Amino acid sequence: MTNNLNTIAIDKNIGNSLDNIFESEKELVEKAKSDPLSFGKLYDMNYDSVYRYTLYRTADIELAKELTSRTFYNALNKLWSFKWKNIPFSAWLIRIASNEINGHYRKIKSRINLSIEDNHEYLSNIKEDENYLSKSENNESSDLIKSKLNKALLILKPKYQEVLVLRYYEEKPIKEISIILNKSEGTIKSLIHRGLNFLKEEIGAKFYSEATNE
Repeated sequence: MTNNLNTIAIDKNIGNSLDNIFESEKELVEKAKSDPLSFGKLYDMNYDSVYRYTLYRTADIELAKELTSRTFYNALNKLWSFKWKNIPFSAWLIRIASNEINGHYRKIKSRINLSIEDNHEYLSNIKEDENYLSKSENNESSDLIKSKLNKALLILKPKYQEVLVLRYYEEKPIKEISIILNKSEGTIKSLIHRGLNFLKEEIGAKFYSEATNE
């Protein structure tokens, strides 16, 4: 009984802490609509998560920096239209970043910097690696697996990239992803399932298992 009460108390404290964080962020966002210094604080608080997301989506450092800058520029110009929905402000920023990334690739008519021939050769190399990579190997091999998985992710359609990066790299809950991408939770779950299956097909089930620890 005592343990249950302690658990309830802890959960309540966590909930109160999150409410305080959201309330503080909400106040900062409202101030930022008329105060550039407050927007600067939002920039500092959220830059890393937006940049990380764009980098995972593009695998190009310079492009990721450019798209991140565009994201914050557009966010500043659209801040007046932002409506608080009791989720982190970063969710709104990620939605803008997604639009910037997708718009960029639509303009250049390409989703990745590799040619079709390079893609096939690259995926062949990944599948060959299945013969010697295993969970028991050192961290260097693990990093290699993650690196190749990151690049293989870019071969997927943007709609699958978005949900997989948000779910497994940013570790965001389904509800938040649905708000970011303006899609139902059921649609998000379906896209994640299909995206994971496409990854398995492209890079091989065993290599996929090594990379995701499944």
